[in-house]
Amino acid sequence: MKKSLTLTAMCLLSSAAMAAMPVYLPVGSSYTLSGAVNPRALSTSLSNPAAPYVMASTSAGKSWRAGFLGPIGLSYEVGKVSHFTDRVDDLENILDRTNYSSVAEANAAIGDANSIISDIADSAYVKVSGSTQVPFMPFIYKTRTRGAFILDASGSFVGKANVLSDDITSTASGSDYKLSSNTSLYVKAATDIRVGLGYSQLMLRTPVGELVGGVKANFHRISLGRSLAVLTDENDDASDVFMDSLTDGKKASSGVGIDLGAIWVSNHYQLGATLANINQPTFDFGDLGDCSGLSGSSLTSCQAANALAGDGKLSLSDTYKMEVQGTIDGAITSRNRQWILSASYDVNGVKDPVGDDYQWGVVSLAYFSDSVFAPGLRVGYRENFAGTQLSYVTAGLTLFRRLNVDVAYGLQKIEGGSVLPRSMALSIGYDMAF
Repeated sequence: MKKSLTLTAMCLLSSAAMAAMPVYLPVGSSYTLSGAVNPRALSTSLSNPAAPYVMASTSAGKSWRAGFLGPIGLSYEVGKVSHFTDRVDDLENILDRTNYSSVAEANAAIGDANSIISDIADSAYVKVSGSTQVPFMPFIYKTRTRGAFILDASGSFVGKANVLSDDITSTASGSDYKLSSNTSLYVKAATDIRVGLGYSQLMLRTPVGELVGGVKANFHRISLGRSLAVLTDENDDASDVFMDSLTDGKKASSGVGIDLGAIWVSNHYQLGATLANINQPTFDFGDLGDCSGLSGSSLTSCQAANALAGDGKLSLSDTYKMEVQGTIDGAITSRNRQWILSASYDVNGVKDPVGDDYQWGVVSLAYFSDSVFAPGLRVGYRENFAGTQLSYVTAGLTLFRRLNVDVAYGLQKIEGGSVLPRSMALSIGYDMAF
């Protein structure tokens, strides 16, 4: 059973399974542009329910706007310790062995295993996520009565693996010794298929600006799964059981999240505010710990879950609540919106489906070209003020007024001399031009 192969497959799943935006992965050029609505970047229409009216107001007299392909986004994040999967494999090799020749050799192996666990149990993990829009989404239609509708659909994925530690003991098996422990690789994964329907309306018009309000309902179909792979399990079918729990073992449920938003738009500046998930919909994971009818590796994992729960290291029941989150944003722009300096800040942190906290703060500067041949450019800085508190430099490029490529490069490095950052994200999308 090779956990590294499992984690590699998990990464591949993220690209295949590819919310409003997931808190763990912004959509499209919003990687760089923050939560401030930008009429020249369609993906920012998902950041504030009042955005559709602002988007449609700049579409050269047309009453509608639409996406084309994507954007598709992928990201990874790892803990401070390098070579997580290699360390897990080393730990598994120690715990799996059943032929230690003496008590002294077994105790030395326990020491080696505990040394690895002390390195990785609290600070090592692997996390991958992905998201994409359904083709031609979002679709925005502006009425003749100062209102605009938006319909969009997307899918997103997030998965996280880490080690749950347990005491290690040695037991005699004939003339040999083997190790016993419930130390496990623990995975939480979620997929979210979302359809959003919103309406925004011009509320107030003055000589110096306009006030736009909006509301949006996001219909979620979320599948949540958890699994344990016990590192002492030498059954060859254990990896299959583990993979099945990622792909087939999730509990699916539906819910609706309600968002409210407002934007004040003037010639050279704008201000926005959003309240996401004001009704805080809740979704359940499947319970762990019911071992009836199980055998083999499934039974081993179930028994380990009960033991770890008894030690307070795991909860047999778990839920994901889409907590209410407030966001404020602002931008200074040129009159034609070619230049825009923008910033946004989440006023409170919320948890993602795998339990990590996010509270984004973003600042960016962007130039959007009106020429098919001159590229649009944007740069920015993004920081999570909760949870891992990771930060990123971001940059984006728009080619031919349609093709958008954005990257977020983490500023924190992996310990142990790795050249890779602890986190990175990439987004590619192709929009219709307006």
